[in-house]
Amino acid sequence: MAVNADAVGKTYPPVLYAVGREKIKEFALATGETEPLYLDHEAARAAGYRDVVAPPMFAVVYSGAAVSPVMFDPEVGIDFALLVHGGQEFTWGPLVVAGDEIETTVLVKAISERGGNAFYVFESVSTNQDGHTVCVGTWSNVVRGA
Repeated sequence: MAVNADAVGKTYPPVLYAVGREKIKEFALATGETEPLYLDHEAARAAGYRDVVAPPMFAVVYSGAAVSPVMFDPEVGIDFALLVHGGQEFTWGPLVVAGDEIETTVLVKAISERGGNAFYVFESVSTNQDGHTVCVGTWSNVVRGA
């Protein structure tokens, strides 16, 4: 399998996501979270937050829209028929709360071939309206050899 590493280093326009209270609550409920900070704005305010707090993995919601264009970029060249999710790693900064505006940019960090399989690594960096990095994500994907 031949891979095109020319896209390594390519960045994509930032994507802005307005974090809503109900989206946080829906995500928390859908993932079985029971932490009151995620579900009850009064509990979150009593704990010193201005609104409900997003669970850490809510990062896939606000950064997902920024990762999609990379996945579908013909220059990156992912063959979806053979795609396997390789993994995700996140490093979190300040907590995300309802009302935040999160801007995410994505970089093609690496494209390589090993053992007949293609490996794609993307990095997302998400910052809040105050300029603080709230999450750095590493997204790994494998395209199996035919």
